[in-house]
Amino acid sequence: MSAIAVRVEGLGKRYEMAPTISSGLLGDELAASIARPWRKARAWFNRDAAAPDSARTFWALRHLSFELKHGEAVGIIGRNGAGKSTLLKVLSRITKPTEGRAELFGRVGSLLEVGTGFHPELSGRDNVYLNGAILGMHRREIRQRFDEIVAFAEVERFIDTPVKHYSSGMAVRLAFAVAAHLEPEILLVDEVLAVGDTAFQKKCLGKMGDVTREGRTVILVSHDLTSIQMLCRRALRIAHGQVLGFGPVDDEVRAYLDDAKFFARGALDHAIELSPNARLEAFGFVPHVVVSGAAAEFRVKAVVTEAMRFHEIAALIHDSMNRRIGVLDLRVAEGPYAATPDEPLELVADVRALPLVEGEYRIGLSIRSDEGHAIKYDVVTLDVVSKSDGDVVPYQASVRGVVAFDHAVRRDRSRS
Repeated sequence: MSAIAVRVEGLGKRYEMAPTISSGLLGDELAASIARPWRKARAWFNRDAAAPDSARTFWALRHLSFELKHGEAVGIIGRNGAGKSTLLKVLSRITKPTEGRAELFGRVGSLLEVGTGFHPELSGRDNVYLNGAILGMHRREIRQRFDEIVAFAEVERFIDTPVKHYSSGMAVRLAFAVAAHLEPEILLVDEVLAVGDTAFQKKCLGKMGDVTREGRTVILVSHDLTSIQMLCRRALRIAHGQVLGFGPVDDEVRAYLDDAKFFARGALDHAIELSPNARLEAFGFVPHVVVSGAAAEFRVKAVVTEAMRFHEIAALIHDSMNRRIGVLDLRVAEGPYAATPDEPLELVADVRALPLVEGEYRIGLSIRSDEGHAIKYDVVTLDVVSKSDGDVVPYQASVRGVVAFDHAVRRDRSRS
């Protein structure tokens, strides 16, 4: 087998932007329907005359070139929209590149989204065999690894239950177990591990380490820079679909953090699409700058174009190294929130005391509705400033960790 596992040369992926939404007026609809055939004919005759209108196109990837060796674990880092997930979709052959090429030398296993490759009506057992068949494995080979896969995923009790009844965490555990245990030469893993618990994330990192020691290749996209530093020796840093750096993981993480300091915004300044019929219009702490230990409000507003339910909503709080500090769980015991076009989802969480030391924190969103599960990182930032401790000079934030304990000190004179 070639020493090269992945070779990417001049890779680019262009998307056509959606046309302007019609006004809905009958006259406009008739005019558009009459003009449409002529526009298509003109586009056909002029197809080689010029590049697509730049105002109507978007390059998710452009001029990417790099090589990875077998047995290497490489992390891909970059801000939201940098092109990380698009790159993995091209490498896994889900998306066809517009230009350039990507060559992969070996069988590819990929875990790109929750439930990727799973048929919701089939049981977990049937989906394990289905995924193995897609990877080109014989039924005998899958049967030999089946018990190990189920034990790793911790879904023994539900293996014969249709996957559509699985929680997000269960689906991810099984999907990762299948992808990692069916022995692909190249394993592609996207942010999906973020929905698992800490213990399972640690187990996944251990398994990916085993994969690389066996001479196979892992490409990991993760918002958690600590995980990338633990697993990978090199990192590919991209922005706006282009390579900014490719080198030792600590150097690339440091460069990414230096660049990321300037994106911060305390309040949501534009709507964010959550699903085809839902968008986020408000999100973040009020006030946007909070004194360490003080009270604050957290506000969420989601607008929908058709009735739907929101089953899970949580604010994800990370520190400047993208380490998960905590989760602000916005669920209630009464069950899912209902929203309609006339009654959007608006929530307020009263945080009685924000137990964080001073610094900049990044706030993301995990939300699961009838239309699927979405995770958005770095939506807004929160600045925490120090409180006055009277005449006592506080320790520097760099040596105090991240938790600000609410405590009082007294002299114990019980033995005097």
